[in-house]
Amino acid sequence: MSDATIKAFSRARRTGRAWRQAARVGALTLLLAAASAPLHAQDAAGGDGKSLFLKNCAACHQQSGKGIPGAFPALANSKFVQGQGSEVAAVLLKGRGGMPDFSESLSDREIATVLTFVRSSWGNKADGLSEADVGTLRTALGVEAFGNTVMSNKH
Repeated sequence: MSDATIKAFSRARRTGRAWRQAARVGALTLLLAAASAPLHAQDAAGGDGKSLFLKNCAACHQQSGKGIPGAFPALANSKFVQGQGSEVAAVLLKGRGGMPDFSESLSDREIATVLTFVRSSWGNKADGLSEADVGTLRTALGVEAFGNTVMSNKH
C-alpha cells in the first residue's frame, strides 16, 4: 500500500467519525424538540390524545364521539366538552353517574392530552388543557395522585 493510500484511508476514517458524531447530535436535537412540543401540536395531527381516546373512551363514546343515545353521551359538538376545561377534567378525575373515574389509571399529562384531543375534535373548538391544569385541579379536588399504591378495582 502506498503512503497516499494510507493517508486517504486515515482521512476517511477521521471524516467518518465526524459524520457519526454529527448524526448523533442531530438525532438528539430532534428527539429533544419532539419531546418538548406542546400537547395541542401533537394532538392536532391526531397524536397521543387520539390513541388515549381510542384505548380508554371510544368503547362508550364511540370513535366518532357521538356516544350511544340513552347510554353514553355524545362528545361531538358538545357544549359541556367545550365549556370550562376544569369541569370536564373533574369528570375524568372523579367520575360522573355511570362513568368511572380515571384518576388512578391516567396521569395528569394523559388526562390533559386526551381532553385536548376531545376538546378539538368532532366540531369541538375549545382550548386544550395542560398537565399543570389537571394537577392543580387534582389537588383542589383532593384526588390522590396517579400511581399511588392503594389497590382499587378501577381499570
